[in-house]
Amino acid sequence: MGHGHNHEDSFEYEKQRVASLSMAASAGLSLLKFIAALLTGSLGLLSEAVHSLVDFGATAITWFAVRWAAAPADDDHHFGHAKIESVAAFFETLLLLGIAAFIAYEAIHRLITGTSEVEVTWWAMAILVISILVDLNRSRALARTAKTTASEALAADAAHFQSDMWGSAAVLLGLFGVWFGFKWADSVAALLVSAVIARIGWQLGKTTLASLLDTVPGGVAADIRDIANSVDSVLGVDQLRVKPNGPILFVNLIITLSRMLAGPDVQEIKSKLTAAIKLKYPNADVTISTNPISLDTETAFDKVGLIARQRKFSVHHLTVQDIAGRLAVSFDLEVDGSSNLESAHAQATALEEAIRAALGGDVEVESHIEPLPLRLLAGHAADAKIAATVEKQLRTLAKSEKLLSDIHNVRVRLTEGGLFVHYHCRFAPQQTIDTVHSVVDRIENALQTKIKNIHRVVAHAEPTGQERHTL
Repeated sequence: MGHGHNHEDSFEYEKQRVASLSMAASAGLSLLKFIAALLTGSLGLLSEAVHSLVDFGATAITWFAVRWAAAPADDDHHFGHAKIESVAAFFETLLLLGIAAFIAYEAIHRLITGTSEVEVTWWAMAILVISILVDLNRSRALARTAKTTASEALAADAAHFQSDMWGSAAVLLGLFGVWFGFKWADSVAALLVSAVIARIGWQLGKTTLASLLDTVPGGVAADIRDIANSVDSVLGVDQLRVKPNGPILFVNLIITLSRMLAGPDVQEIKSKLTAAIKLKYPNADVTISTNPISLDTETAFDKVGLIARQRKFSVHHLTVQDIAGRLAVSFDLEVDGSSNLESAHAQATALEEAIRAALGGDVEVESHIEPLPLRLLAGHAADAKIAATVEKQLRTLAKSEKLLSDIHNVRVRLTEGGLFVHYHCRFAPQQTIDTVHSVVDRIENALQTKIKNIHRVVAHAEPTGQERHTL
């Protein structure tokens, strides 16, 4: 997490540094052009001076916007403050269009009336050349940083400096025209400046308006939908909402999954989908909800298991039989061993009724109630004499089972619940689990009959011919 914060902090520092330098450049250029315009009487220079002054104001807005936008999300702004950059860019767009209209009006007025007295000097031209070079440098720096940090305000500022550069170039050509006797050249240059400014303002306005209206970038929604549908177990996308907010792309998804999936499986699917989206869009902030649905492929066995899980019941030995077209469901239900029969039976009945309702009503459902296994028992190795007695009896019982061999790793432990006996044994590799289970069950029952206080016998069966299982 620490690296992420450092990365974001460096972005914000770079944005603010570039905005500050641009603000200083705008102020200097504006002052120089105003002085030159007043001394020469050039409308082109005056239009550029006004343009640069508004650029200074726009850059100041940008500087404040990127600082404000860097503030983290809070109780009143759940998606952060990045949208302030879009607002700043919108106001800069209005300023650009206003400048274009003013310059165009004044230029047309001069052309119609013929009132255009311009004194051309070398230093006025030098100011314009310097302005072009500064504008080129600042527009490139701003555009580069805007792309790296996904800053709309810096992109708008880059557009301002670009328009300033082309405007200065047009005014320079106009002054050259006046120098060679074409008095109207200055007003024509001013008209060109207004056209350039209007065009850049229009393009910027479309981009900014799209951001303010949360317009999704082209292709993003289709990409994310394809990514979701490509993740295993995702059956479809119910809802997809994408909200661009400065450098962050907020993605809200509702995906359809089988209701048979367990909680950990659902979480894994959501994690995989989030990772896949972030691989394509690293700045995505992804929220995924699920819509679990029943599938035609669900069996009665699946449905009973789901109902038990949903009600947080622990069941085992679940069996579903088809008796002459009628389903018969039976299972072992584990309940707290200290609860009384009335309470346990009420729990069993509630589960049975839920199963009967889910399977269509005319279903035979019955449960066998068992105590829940103790989850955590404090214990220690049993007394050596007791352990020896248990092991001797265990080996005696094992000899009567022809399919079982090689009793090893015998441990006898005394716990608050009684004696626990653990041992390993071997069976032929092709032997069925039903057979293996029957054999170890017989040994357990016989051992509990022979020796009192044995609570549980845990047998670990291994295939013959393989290395012994290590503890």
